[in-house]
Amino acid sequence: MTYVITTPCIDVQDQACVEVCPVDCIHFDEGEDRMLFINPDECIDCGACEPACPVSAIFAEDDVPGDREEFKALNADWYTDKGPVRARVNEIQPA
Repeated sequence: MTYVITTPCIDVQDQACVEVCPVDCIHFDEGEDRMLFINPDECIDCGACEPACPVSAIFAEDDVPGDREEFKALNADWYTDKGPVRARVNEIQPA
């Protein structure tokens, strides 16, 4: 299991989660991304990021709310093909 960043992170990018992550598995490209992403292949399921998030955007994979399920794939897909993920984030919440 991994943790997943969802909708409330869009346009917030507080990065408190990055500071507490012991394996540095949370990333984004400054100026390119509107939210942060957790690499599911690197996440060790420690849960340190969840309480650090000031907007409650982070969930354990099994606890992601139904209306945010697609963020499981978006977090993983960002690490292989960022363009479509960025486009989808823009569709979910237009700038």
